[in-house]
Amino acid sequence: MSDSPILRAASAADAPALAATIAAAFEQYRGKLVPESGAFRETAEGIAAELAHGAGAIIAEQNGRAVGCVMLKPMEGDLYFGRLSVLPGARGSGLARRLVEAVEAEARRRGLAGVRLGVRIVLTGNQRLFGALGYVEVSREAHAGFDHPTSINMRKALG
Repeated sequence: MSDSPILRAASAADAPALAATIAAAFEQYRGKLVPESGAFRETAEGIAAELAHGAGAIIAEQNGRAVGCVMLKPMEGDLYFGRLSVLPGARGSGLARRLVEAVEAEARRRGLAGVRLGVRIVLTGNQRLFGALGYVEVSREAHAGFDHPTSINMRKALG
């Protein structure tokens, strides 16, 4: 068994593991984000349906157990990723960076021009991580019911 997580494309059979990983990774944000993160509404059934309708996912497994994941979908000629999730016990190992690099590799494989993501304005640490990986702010938007921006849209052009 390997101590280093293995990354692979996820299938519908992985939906329960993806949902559990997202829930565990986002738990630290419960009650801290306004509006509450949609990650708390993710279900295995919903993820399986997304995967069946063209979305994708990358799962990171360590010793046969999911320790991280990211969801992806095509968007305006780019590849969008969301729900970047790393379990607390696997943080600090560079896994988030590896998952983002895997998304970028998939975008290149598909011949897409760039990669996009959204990050909450209050999550400045996440913004710094994405900035360090070459992502730049392209716009801000407000969640439904808000009269001020609540999230930042970021993009990285692929060369």
